[in-house]
Amino acid sequence: MAENQDGQEKTEEPTSKRLQDSKKKGQIARSKELNTMAITLIGGLALVGMSSRLGQDLTQIMAGGFTIARAELFDPGALLRRLADAIIDSLIMLAPFFLVVVAVAVASSVALGGVAFSGQSLAPKLSKLNPISGLKRLFSVKGLVELLKAMAKFFLVGGATALTLWLLLDQFIGLSRLELGPAVSELGSLVGGSFVLISSTLIVIALVDVPFQLWDHKRQLKMTRQEVRDEMKETEGRPEVKSRIRNLQHEMAQRRMMEEVPKADVIVTNPTHYAVALSYNQFTMTAPKVVAKGVDLVASNIRRVAREHDVPIVESPMLARAIHAHAELGDYIPAGLYLAVAKLLAYVFQLKAYQTGQGMKPRFPQDLTVPEELQVPAEEQHPAAPGRRETTS
Repeated sequence: MAENQDGQEKTEEPTSKRLQDSKKKGQIARSKELNTMAITLIGGLALVGMSSRLGQDLTQIMAGGFTIARAELFDPGALLRRLADAIIDSLIMLAPFFLVVVAVAVASSVALGGVAFSGQSLAPKLSKLNPISGLKRLFSVKGLVELLKAMAKFFLVGGATALTLWLLLDQFIGLSRLELGPAVSELGSLVGGSFVLISSTLIVIALVDVPFQLWDHKRQLKMTRQEVRDEMKETEGRPEVKSRIRNLQHEMAQRRMMEEVPKADVIVTNPTHYAVALSYNQFTMTAPKVVAKGVDLVASNIRRVAREHDVPIVESPMLARAIHAHAELGDYIPAGLYLAVAKLLAYVFQLKAYQTGQGMKPRFPQDLTVPEELQVPAEEQHPAAPGRRETTS
């Protein structure tokens, strides 16, 4: 079983991050046998399909090459020009075949492991010059498989070639009895057919090599349990760091919330365990909004900041618990609490007017009822929360 340098067995499947990192380094599954088989097989089929057209074009090139005018015999550069023209015509003639072969070569290369561009795979590795590492690779499972594949290719391809030549020997000899055009066309068909028959034997090698390459690639990327744990820590962050970040985020949120308390219109309390700060602007808000809320120490801080900035503090245990339970920070209060909160805000606004010498002193509303579906018993949220009479400070 595979082991790392620390002696730990690599029993864990590679993670998605490990697979992505290996692809970035150019370490992906590749099958040379699949590539060779595809090029030779598709190339042979393309040669058979194009043999008629290639034969005609080749006949024209040869006929033009061997037809020489008398004036050209006395021109020293004529033969070179004819040779250049013949080469250009040949390349144009073979261009479709070359395009097919190149497309097949590219497609078969990326079919197994996908496309990967990496400069790291091109960098020189001194470890490959180590003779001990070379001997290990030579006598490894992969080295044994490569040896078996080489022997199998020798016998399969050699046997298929000998059998093909033996079967088609009479047809190859018969080409000498044909005229130039038909002979060239027939030669292309024979050569292409031979290629197809011979390369088809490589399908067997590819069917064995592709699963092996996938298995070997995955085996090399296997991880130890410690490597998986280390990667999880790097990906998700160490627990202590994450805890510290959460604490900092919570402190920042608390500071931002406390900055909204002086802007609130009223603080509704339990009176000791809960505190909810409400703000309302009839021109910009559709309903009163919760700008701060908290329990115990946070509630105490909300009350302290409110006293420092002369924000009215009202004790209404049932209403405070209902708002705290059913409205998140920054949310509007539930529709069921509109009436109770409206009476409370009316009282607060009248009280502010009275304190500035305008109007009479208002009476605290005694009917701040909370709908049954929004009521939260004191013991359900905070067992120590006492029932208190509704007063104001």
